[in-house]
Parts: sequence; structure tokens; C-alpha cells
Amino acid sequence: MSGTEQTSEFQRSPSHFADRITADGASGWPVEPGRYRLVVSRACPWANRSLIARRLLGLEPAISLAVTDPIQDERSWRFTLDPDGRDPVLGIRFLSEAYLAREPEYTGGVSVPAIVDVPSGRLVTNDYQRITLDLATEWRGLHRPGAPDLYPEPLRAEIDAVNAEVFRDVNNGVYIAGFARRRETYERAYTRLFERLDALSERLAHQRYLVGDTITEADIRLFVTLVRFDAVYHGHFKCNRSKLTEMPVLWAYARDLFQTPGFGDTIDFDHIKRHYYAVHDQINPSRIVPLGPDLSGWTTPHGRESLGGRPFGEGTPPPPPPADETVPPPV
Repeated sequence: MSGTEQTSEFQRSPSHFADRITADGASGWPVEPGRYRLVVSRACPWANRSLIARRLLGLEPAISLAVTDPIQDERSWRFTLDPDGRDPVLGIRFLSEAYLAREPEYTGGVSVPAIVDVPSGRLVTNDYQRITLDLATEWRGLHRPGAPDLYPEPLRAEIDAVNAEVFRDVNNGVYIAGFARRRETYERAYTRLFERLDALSERLAHQRYLVGDTITEADIRLFVTLVRFDAVYHGHFKCNRSKLTEMPVLWAYARDLFQTPGFGDTIDFDHIKRHYYAVHDQINPSRIVPLGPDLSGWTTPHGRESLGGRPFGEGTPPPPPPADETVPPPV
């Protein structure tokens, strides 16, 4: 999660470090089990994508996980959830240390998700758009038995097209609305957001998943915004035409995914709420974190089975997450 606000409009910074970890090692970073560490914040939707993909694909034994404090300071994302405030594998207090190990003169933003090379302590990539696609393709040799194909080749053009629209109007659209300094900027983003959500509702009224009849990368990318919608975007970012719970198709779709192993077990609503309301003090100067909303609906029946589709195709769902990676259920 990283961005800069310029004049009246929120501008998302491009990923500065876009190296790829590839099966053939041609990039200089070969796929190797145990070599890399994925650094995430459970608050961040962009990092949440990589958490979900890692779980669905069964890559926990192959790439270890570091979780930052949801509240970062001027020194960047910090490892204050770990003993002595240091990541136990990388030995660093702040993610920025891995960035500087890669590029000592770097002065840009520090974002998650990030993949760090454990032996050298150097950042490999913070390219949130590419990380999950590579986990689905380049890391295929380390996938668990029965892992889903999140980026099937025959559907890639359609997945890419859906992802582009969802990114522009939904994933990034909520930020443009939330950080707007001019009313016309806010209204344009607000309008495009709900027009896109309405179009997605129409699409999902007739099919269980966004593309094809199994879960793909497209579902992951939409889910991470929907799951945060009522908790933060509806109020904090003024995206308040409708709550997710007031959009029947999307609410059922989001619950269907949430209740699928690999999705809801990556979500920590406490981290999500504390990050947005405490860090964005230009929007919420009091830094008071609201008590609501009621989260109990996330585990209620969704009824999407009647639309057909299988969560994992011919494969099997992932096993429960490791004990040290579980998150509390919604309350």
C-alpha cells in the first residue's frame, strides 16, 4: 500500500522495484523454496491479494510470511508485532531496511506487498500487480496438489480486461474518492465506482465467479476491496451511496468467497480498521476507530451454489492455515 497525493487527485505510485522471480531464473531471481520472504500488512488490500494467492496455491512451505504492524510511522512499515520489534527471519525492524539494502540511495515510498531475498536481505520486488500472477504461474512447480489455476491461459485476456476495469474504478477508485481535495474529483470517482459495482452486480447475477466457472485472479482482486467496503470505504472514504450489505448480489458473492478457505482466513478486520482510521489523519484527525460495523453477517449462508461453479475446479481446498498465521473470525 503506497500512494502520493498531488494537487486535487490521488496518484498511485508505480512499483519502483519490479524484478520477477521466475521458474527459469532468467530474471536473476530463480524460484527456490525457502529463499524468499513475503512481507504484508493484513490491513492492505494490495498485500491481501498475495496472502490469498499464497494460501490457495499452498505456497506456505515455499515462501515464508512476515506480517507488519497495521500502524506504520515515518520510518515505514514496522515489525513491532514480533518479539523485540524485529522480523525473526530478516532481523530488521523496518521494511525500509530491505529497500535500502537493495538501493542505498532510495528515497521513495515503502510499500507492501514486498518480497525479500532472505540470504541477502535485499528487496526483490514490490510489484503488487505482478506478484500474484507470478505466484500462479512461475511458482507452479511448488503448488500443493489440487491447487487451483488462478490465471488459466485460455481466460487470461478476459481476466486482464476485467482486472483493468476493477482496478481503475473500484480498487483504486475508492482511494481517488477518499483522498480527493476537489468536489468534482470526488464526484467523478464516486460515480464511476458505483457504476462499476452495478455492472459487476449484473454480471455476477448470472454466474458465480467473475471469469469462468472457478475462482481466478479476478475474484481475488475484487474481493479485497469488497471485504473492506463497509468497514472503511463506505464511511472513511465517503463511498456511501450503498453499503456492501445493501447490494444483494455483491454481498452474497463476497460472502461466498469469504467462506471459501483461503479468503476469510486471511482477513483481520481489527488491522484493517486501525490502519485506515489511525494512519489517514488528514481524513480522520481524531484517529478514533469506529466500533462498527456488525461483522456477523460474513458467516451467514450466501446461496451462490445455485449459480453453479466450483471454488477450486477439479482440485481441493487448501488445508487450514498454520497456527501462527490464523486470524480472528469476524465478530
